[in-house]
Amino acid sequence: MNNDLASVVRSKVDIVDIIGERIPLVARGKNFFGVCPFHDDNNPSMSVSREKQIYTCFSCHATGNVFTFLMNYEHMEFREVLKYLGDRVGVDVGNITIPKKSTKFDKFYDAYNFSLKYFQNNLMSKAGIEAKKYLQTRKFTDDMIKEFEVGLSLDSRDDLTNLLLKKDYDLSVLNRIGLSSDNHDIYNDRIMFPLYDVSGKCVGFSGRIYKDNGQNKYLNTKETDIFKKGEMLYHYHVAREECRLKKSVIVMEGFMDVIRASSIGIKNTVALMGTALTKEQTNLIKRLSNNIIMCLDGDDAGVHATLSIGDQLLNEGIEVKVVALPNPDDPDSYILNNGKDKFIGLVENALNFSDFKMMKLRENVNFSSDEEKANYINEVLKETVKIDDPIRVEVVLKRLAKEFDIGYNTLEMRFNGYKKDQVKTEKIIIPKEVKVVRKSKYMKAVEQILYYMLNNDWVISQVEREHLILPNEESRILCSEIIYYYKNYGDINVADFYTYVQDKEMVVDFLNGILASNYNSDTTKEELFEYFNVVRDYAKTQEIKRLTNLMKKEVDPIEQAKISEKIRKLRIGE
Repeated sequence: MNNDLASVVRSKVDIVDIIGERIPLVARGKNFFGVCPFHDDNNPSMSVSREKQIYTCFSCHATGNVFTFLMNYEHMEFREVLKYLGDRVGVDVGNITIPKKSTKFDKFYDAYNFSLKYFQNNLMSKAGIEAKKYLQTRKFTDDMIKEFEVGLSLDSRDDLTNLLLKKDYDLSVLNRIGLSSDNHDIYNDRIMFPLYDVSGKCVGFSGRIYKDNGQNKYLNTKETDIFKKGEMLYHYHVAREECRLKKSVIVMEGFMDVIRASSIGIKNTVALMGTALTKEQTNLIKRLSNNIIMCLDGDDAGVHATLSIGDQLLNEGIEVKVVALPNPDDPDSYILNNGKDKFIGLVENALNFSDFKMMKLRENVNFSSDEEKANYINEVLKETVKIDDPIRVEVVLKRLAKEFDIGYNTLEMRFNGYKKDQVKTEKIIIPKEVKVVRKSKYMKAVEQILYYMLNNDWVISQVEREHLILPNEESRILCSEIIYYYKNYGDINVADFYTYVQDKEMVVDFLNGILASNYNSDTTKEELFEYFNVVRDYAKTQEIKRLTNLMKKEVDPIEQAKISEKIRKLRIGE
């Protein structure tokens, strides 16, 4: 691949924009920081440099340029990334043909894609008239039907199965992926809502009855090789860009809520398709935004789920807000009954999770009972301990003191007691063992010399002028690659250098470690020569050790004397 072409494309792309479209970034100083998507990260440990056009995670050491980020994040090959970015910035990258990736699940995806089109055609045909009338009574417009690719399964046991058999699909495959059961269609006479994975591929369906026929209201695709409910969020593939633009994500319970919200222009929404939150879904939500708003159903089950999920996210170090819907409303019914403006007002005035939880703690408390009143105050204080804002803490304590005519100092004393208990609990948590690799003085000197070479052209010339030899093989190879790159391209740019060495695994691994060390880019000749001397001293020490071992094995006194003289000269610096 032409490295010059890749450099042209990269120079027209801002890595902050590309990464910022995929994970939330916050400006801090001259760099941007976000939660690293390449390891289980709760705190923003990935730094993205607009100046250098590289990213670095200081926890897992994932490092690279815009090409490597997309290759690792989107699981794309270099040619695919080059074409994607070239098309984006209007650079003709030539006749790059991207071969279609084959996977063992291609046939599954194809079957679902065919089924999706089949269901859509049914709804638009004469057979779909009654289903469309039902959708209209539920305030579904043609635009909503089209946007969410709503369809209809026919009142027949075998239509879809027979069509797929004619297209050379095996019955065993159709049964395995949840389109057929006992060799017949799973879905019969239901309005079909397609379910998508995080990349936007149709991997399942939710079929809803529209006639009063005594069947379960919803029938969802079973877990399959390509449909794992706990690893996806409904609408994720669409919401990703909307969340970036609106700097927030609204988490809902069901796909009907998302569809309704989208119909009034609120598209930064995802749905759990249930009331449980898995670790995988938590990581997906964290990728969308730092500003998370929960908007689950207003009934008892929805409130319980909100409290449970809110605590889960809080334990992950994620602050959330809550839209408190009245019982028994869900977002779908609330929007239909109250309109767009009122719903947007609720979202804009979402409560902090801790305030929502305290509000729920008040319900069903008999405040004429001293015992229940005391229990309530203690529960509020325990929740207040979780608030990481001293001003909000003081507001809560003052409000309690005023409402219940209790001395502020009494409340503060109890609050501090709960805080100490929390600290003790945190202390007994055994953290995962983190392997700390201690670098020798020599290794630090080698890394810093290479780091300066990557960031200062004059250091490259100085290394060549001094004929500096790095004793470690991987550092020698990286040094040679830097010098060769500089001679060929006239300057050194870390982001472009990454593209140049991307196929050399050992070089990239060593390079990642150096950049993740976050050394200062600037140096003086005096500092540089100090590192040169450390490297030379190390080389001399290693050579003296080698000669000393050699002399111990040598039996000829004359040869021993020769070796001894070499050691002497090394020690005095000759």
